[in-house]
Amino acid sequence: MFNQIRYLPIKEGRWLNEMDGAQKRAVIVLGDEARRTLFSGRPAVGSTILLNGVQFEVIGTLQRIGHGDNSTQNLQCYMPFSTMQEHFRLTNVGEAPDVISIIEYQPKTRALHEAAQKEVERVIARNHGFDANTPDSFDEWDTVNTVDQVGKIFDAMNAFLGSVGLVTLGLGAIGIINIMLVAVADRTQEIGLRKALGATNASIMFQFFVEGAFLTLLSGAVGIGAAAGLMAVLSGVSLGEGFDPPKLVARTAALAVVALAVAGVAAGLYPARRAAMLQPVEALRKE
Repeated sequence: MFNQIRYLPIKEGRWLNEMDGAQKRAVIVLGDEARRTLFSGRPAVGSTILLNGVQFEVIGTLQRIGHGDNSTQNLQCYMPFSTMQEHFRLTNVGEAPDVISIIEYQPKTRALHEAAQKEVERVIARNHGFDANTPDSFDEWDTVNTVDQVGKIFDAMNAFLGSVGLVTLGLGAIGIINIMLVAVADRTQEIGLRKALGATNASIMFQFFVEGAFLTLLSGAVGIGAAAGLMAVLSGVSLGEGFDPPKLVARTAALAVVALAVAGVAAGLYPARRAAMLQPVEALRKE
């Protein structure tokens, strides 16, 4: 069945079955854009449409597939092959009763896609009397290779963006270290007074450690909030055909905040330890 080769998820009703083809039933399944165009605001399944003077019953509708405003696939409609041959014969093909213009096939396994491609080419060349090895004999689209190429592009983008993220986290950590070292230098007398009153090294270290982590989490929250606001604004702006507005993914945002927290914790260790190691006498007499 065609819907097992291509991704065509049913939204309402059903897909075509063997009896539809055997009895040449005038039934049709509508793509999402075709459904919205023909049956805006009313149910499609069970209704009829007129095609080439023949009434077709709508037995199912499909979910929207693809992204953005590209509606080519969503405008497509599907009927039994036998029905199409009877009512929509191809033109300029002679008297042959079983002419087709395109073949879509799926190998049993991904590893066999090249072998399946060669076999299809061999069968077509044998049936039509030409050499299957002629480069210009076929106009093909290998979706497996396309998926692999797109996957490599996204892998490269992920690696690049990941490296940019790591560098950004490193720079942020350096910034936190500098801020906390300045804070330690400015609050030397406070640290000395606390230690003279009995504060332990652990309590001093914990104080500055928490401050560093808080600064990191606060900056992360501000950044996430600004990104969410920007995406909310862009969601109402048309970015052109084929482009979806960016969306804030909760899981990604949480991962970013956790990464910032880890960076803040690591960055706060050295300034906190330096503050804890100050001697009370030296800290109190320093101006």
